[in-house]
Amino acid sequence: MNRKYEWSALILRVVLGVSFFVHGLAKFQGGLENSAGWFDSIGLPGFLAYGVAFLEAAGGIALVIGLGTKVLSALFALLMIGAMVKVKLAAGFLGDGQSAGYELDLAFLAMAVSLVLTGSKLYSVDSLLFGRSGSN
Repeated sequence: MNRKYEWSALILRVVLGVSFFVHGLAKFQGGLENSAGWFDSIGLPGFLAYGVAFLEAAGGIALVIGLGTKVLSALFALLMIGAMVKVKLAAGFLGDGQSAGYELDLAFLAMAVSLVLTGSKLYSVDSLLFGRSGSN
């Protein structure tokens, strides 16, 4: 792949990874019980909050270092689709004054889909482990 595309993918991978890590960390710091209660309040099983928090925190770190980029990006894309459909769509693109809109979720979705399609080998653990032909 062209070197410019690799740098672009690296930027997407690191920014998306850091962003998800921070969101996951916030769930842990705010108390997973609170997140579970919020999930229950919107009609989702509370135990999903634990999986989402772990995926965001651990997956974010793994994405930053380039470990399992395509798989994690696919999981993050699914997470964003779920968040938009279940929570954010009703508030509109920019929000409704009461809650945030889905513009950030859509940007994260686009970043994740881009990484699913292209991967990101530059400075990745996957490249170290599996070489240039790795599926990152």
